[in-house]
Amino acid sequence: MRPGVLNPLFCSLACVDGIGEHLSKRLAALVGGDLLVRALFHLPVDIRHRPVLTSGADVVHGAYGTFLMRVVSLAAPQTRRQPFKVTGIFDDTPVEVVFFHYHKAYLQQRFRPGTDIVLSGRLELSGGIIRVLHPDYCVSGIEFVPVFEPLYPLTAGVSLKTVRKMTLEALKRLPELPEWQDTAFLKAKGFAGFKESLEKLHHPCSTADAAEFERHRRRLAYDELLANQLALRLMRGHRRQSGGITVHPTEQLTTALEKSLPFSLTKAQKRVIAEIRADLNSGQRMSRLLQGDVGSGKTLVALTALLAVVEAGYQGAFMAPTDILARQHFETCLRYAKGLNVKIALLTGRDKGERRARILKALATGETDILIGTHALITDDVDFKNLALAVIDEQHKFGVNQRLSLSMKQAGAHVLSMTATPIPRTLALTAYGDMDLSVLDEKPAGRQAVETRVMPCTRIPELISKLKQLIASQNRRRQVYWICPLVEESEKSDLMAAEKRFASLQKVFGDRVALVHGQMKGPEKDAVMARFAAGETDILVATTVIEVGVDVKTADIMVIEHAERFGLSGLHQLRGRIGRGHEKAVCLLLHGARLSQTARRRLEIMRETADGFLIAEEDLKLRGSGDVLGARQSGLPVFQMADLEKDRDLLLTAAKDAGLICSQDPELASDRGQALKNLLYLFQKDAGIRALKAG
Repeated sequence: MRPGVLNPLFCSLACVDGIGEHLSKRLAALVGGDLLVRALFHLPVDIRHRPVLTSGADVVHGAYGTFLMRVVSLAAPQTRRQPFKVTGIFDDTPVEVVFFHYHKAYLQQRFRPGTDIVLSGRLELSGGIIRVLHPDYCVSGIEFVPVFEPLYPLTAGVSLKTVRKMTLEALKRLPELPEWQDTAFLKAKGFAGFKESLEKLHHPCSTADAAEFERHRRRLAYDELLANQLALRLMRGHRRQSGGITVHPTEQLTTALEKSLPFSLTKAQKRVIAEIRADLNSGQRMSRLLQGDVGSGKTLVALTALLAVVEAGYQGAFMAPTDILARQHFETCLRYAKGLNVKIALLTGRDKGERRARILKALATGETDILIGTHALITDDVDFKNLALAVIDEQHKFGVNQRLSLSMKQAGAHVLSMTATPIPRTLALTAYGDMDLSVLDEKPAGRQAVETRVMPCTRIPELISKLKQLIASQNRRRQVYWICPLVEESEKSDLMAAEKRFASLQKVFGDRVALVHGQMKGPEKDAVMARFAAGETDILVATTVIEVGVDVKTADIMVIEHAERFGLSGLHQLRGRIGRGHEKAVCLLLHGARLSQTARRRLEIMRETADGFLIAEEDLKLRGSGDVLGARQSGLPVFQMADLEKDRDLLLTAAKDAGLICSQDPELASDRGQALKNLLYLFQKDAGIRALKAG
């Protein structure tokens, strides 16, 4: 149960006077939730100083100020196209107030000649006259104008006045709470208390308060990060206590697999396989994230883990986000497991009727050892006889519930999640801190480095001419991926760009050019890919549908048109589709005429390095945490106050602190532990509290 002292903060935003249902919906979208507690953490981005001026000599051109003006006259225009002007006097200095958008009757009532009125806004000095365009405040008394005014992020239909009313109401309802942070840590950082920091940010009263803006923000950012890390640690502890299937591999199949390989496993692969085996044998439920750059050998590690559970008499599942990737994993696993007497089956949404029934029957009876497929694996009619391991590839492309559904097919089943998108450590901590982490940081021997070149789109005719020569050459086979630009967040517009490029290349290369895109039906897409893989076409024009999972060893040229429109991680994933054969591969990044500084830096980074983890860190710096995995992904936390780039040091400290708390006080029973429960509730990390109670 949430402590009663916090309940006043957990009411709807509509409970604030003057904020009805309609406005509360706009505010909820702005602050990330419809509860008043969210308003506490909607911090200002700046604090505006509005000094009270006592004489005309105090006015600084271009600065903000507040002063008392005596109204002299009005100049009400005949049409609304003309400005409404008010003249007045402040300390013997003439004043001109100008309104371009106005309600005439209101201004005539407000500015009556001979009356005094307080104005506040940005002041201009011109020819000895103070000019104010659209003053921010026109009020009857100085006390109605804040000297230090917080400026908040806004959205359409929401005014600064409304946001200020909301945050001040939340502050009023915030009770005094026992401190949950370590006293020595607060002192070392010079941090104030939780409530004091919120008050100084939302209601600054002095120049000193404004000067300490960043320090107070970082105090609250640390609270937010600690709440995140503590909740993840509590959930991890609960998952471990819940118990998992104990798997005792015989190593018969895995040893035979390793002996049959035409290459040796990398040290990184051997290390990760050992980590997974230890988890399977521990009696605790494995929840491990395997990160590996493109071409680092994740599929082989996954197959080894699946064979380990098959050796012990269990079944395994391998789920991928697309048909193309699922079929590629199926073919790869069949090739590696040839001669091992292991029954591997494929199930996708295309399997219907009698064929589907046969696959499901073999699975339910235990005849099938490993089932590979797409989302089709998590439908209700898919029943395993004894599932022990669920492998989820490109796991961030599945929703949280989809990921859980597969492992819930059997109580105690282990979960191995994989991603080819290198994740910066900061994101791995915040998004996947409830999972153990394994990293494949080596590439198998023989993997070719890809040369990356950057050139303007104006050189496309020259490029096409060069490709024509290369493809016509009899020396060796050359195949090309031609990736079409992202136009906007719309498959239709992306498809139009791809179709246009396909038509232009077809004029030169005829039927040796193929087109593949996300709106094609599965069988049609597979047929195009199969023709390209078989060498029946030389150039594959594509949207980013080929970003993950396509493996054509003879394709060693990648052209990415308008590469400046892609994120770093997306470019890196696309580049990873080439360099899989024995020949040197080339990636050509074509850009438009106008490059922003950020876009130019992205292309430079791609040219400078092929290290996916370094690229991911740079991507975080350039784009922020929300988009490093592409679009904002399911399960990725959205922080209101913490900035993962600026507050990296705080995140690392929070991770250590959360680990220490969970090892010394796993039930949060101490005085600090009880205070930390308030922290978890305030930041709505109820999952951590539930895990604590369930444990």
